[in-house]
Amino acid sequence: MDVARLAGVSPSTVSRILNGTARVSDDKRDAVLAAIEKVKFAPNQMAQGLKKGRSMTIGIVVQDISSPFFDETLRGVDDGLKNTGYASVIVSGHWDADEEADRIRLLLARKVDGIILLSGRMSDQTVLNFSTQRPIVSTGRALHTASALGFKLDNEAGAYLAVHHLIELGHRRIAFITGPANNIDAGERLAGYTRALAEAGIALDDKLIVEGDYHESSGMLAMNQLFDSHQQFTAVFAANDLTAYGARLALYRKGIRVPDDISLVGFDDLPGSSYTTPPLTTVRQPLYDIGRIATQALLRIINGEAARGEVPPLELVVRETTRRVR
Repeated sequence: MDVARLAGVSPSTVSRILNGTARVSDDKRDAVLAAIEKVKFAPNQMAQGLKKGRSMTIGIVVQDISSPFFDETLRGVDDGLKNTGYASVIVSGHWDADEEADRIRLLLARKVDGIILLSGRMSDQTVLNFSTQRPIVSTGRALHTASALGFKLDNEAGAYLAVHHLIELGHRRIAFITGPANNIDAGERLAGYTRALAEAGIALDDKLIVEGDYHESSGMLAMNQLFDSHQQFTAVFAANDLTAYGARLALYRKGIRVPDDISLVGFDDLPGSSYTTPPLTTVRQPLYDIGRIATQALLRIINGEAARGEVPPLELVVRETTRRVR
């Protein structure tokens, strides 16, 4: 390895210095940094980071690596790290508070300089406790300390927008496929659904509310459950776009036309929602912006600057799955 040869140290010593785990003399560290510069082994930012005792890595905890929801947010994170010299280490918490905590401990053991936590089930207090060791920026929660910042979107307002849109089109029997009962975002979206109905003077009918789990299969099963219960409805609000995709498939298999027979609204505005048949009306979460802004905020905290950042509000995107009641 050219860097090791030029610095007069072993390759393992270079590796440990790069990882931030080596206990070496200042002379050896300076020799490695000089060799890195000479052979252009790493960007200048990395060398500067090593001088400051940084690993130049950011830990990212997602909940479901296969989900397009997190794909879009991670794209924002990736763009936020461009030209900074930082690399990311991605782990999954699988919507389990204990596993999330274990993943964060793993990242701390790897000497990451900061952590981005994308949603999750850990309590705010647990996140704050971890932030005493490394700065953390989290989505889906309201935090604001010197070492922890949270970005929480108004899920209640977003759901209200979706249901209010359907009410304006003349719908009064509006089914709702919720998210998991133990999910905070899902509860807030249920509250938005309830508020929109109440403001319009529409009585809440519990038989039109079916629990899902934010996956396509639950949307399909929930629609079939609504059909089996023989409930009458003219519109469906799905708690996220993946649920709406499953609901759309169930409607298709029943020969029910969208939006001619039943209107359908989702929540998230995933990239694929513009290309469903027909294109899905949905509430847009600024997923890419959340990832980019969260990353920029974390880097500011790492550099000793004030934690700050603001993401755009949710908005309704009207496409072709809703229409006025005839």
